[in-house]
Amino acid sequence: MNLQDILKIKHSNSNNFFLLAGPCAIEGEDMALQIAEKIVEITNNLEIPFIFKGSFKKANRSKIDSFTGIGDEKALKILKKISVTFDVPTVTDIHQVSDANLAAQYVDVLQIPAFLVRQTDLVVAAAKTGKVVNLKKGQFMSPESMKHAVQKVKDVGNKNAWITDRGTMFGYKDMIVDFRGIPTMRQYAPVVLDVTHSLQQPNQSNGVTGGRPDMIETIARAGIVNNVDGLFIETHFDPANAKSDGANMLHLDYLENLLSNLVTIRKTVNRLS
Repeated sequence: MNLQDILKIKHSNSNNFFLLAGPCAIEGEDMALQIAEKIVEITNNLEIPFIFKGSFKKANRSKIDSFTGIGDEKALKILKKISVTFDVPTVTDIHQVSDANLAAQYVDVLQIPAFLVRQTDLVVAAAKTGKVVNLKKGQFMSPESMKHAVQKVKDVGNKNAWITDRGTMFGYKDMIVDFRGIPTMRQYAPVVLDVTHSLQQPNQSNGVTGGRPDMIETIARAGIVNNVDGLFIETHFDPANAKSDGANMLHLDYLENLLSNLVTIRKTVNRLS
């Protein structure tokens, strides 16, 4: 059974968006389980199909002493435990060809980071595992160019690809989301909007990425109105002390109200269409 089947049967509200959510990085077992438990409770109540997200390692860091992980297999085993404990699929990002087969033993979706989505060997390695491949649109790429990344997945016999938009570089230190790209990319594959990474402010002079978490609901609402298939939201119970990307993460306490509002908007959009 592929992940699309799981998303359809787990909840009766098949017209809802699905959600990829969790911390930026797996910092430890207790924190990951705590975050997963809360999101599962919220998404079950709102009938939102849910995939738990957590990076098993962080390869793209501004400084050499930035947090990169707790150990590859240790983090992957935590992701597997979450999947078994809460009966939810999981997603993690990979950064080199050897990561594909390793991570595929533990998770359901392999995510290709935006800055690596043109790396053919990496995309092909992920596709050959048979897992769903979540292709993040490069910050430097047009929506139209993502059809080629999707085609690489299909060319090795894997029909399960998603595209995730995480914004486009605007100047040196900011991102924008061009919502015209959503209907374009939906011609190629289901489209996810990465709300929190779209609000990053990278390349800060202090070497730590900034962000605009105050704009999370604004971007998420616009995505739902424009018919994205899924949302990607990084969340943490203590973003200020998160080991990675805390500046643009949503505090876990605010997730339920946000998702409730978005479900209401999606129902309205469904009625109008």
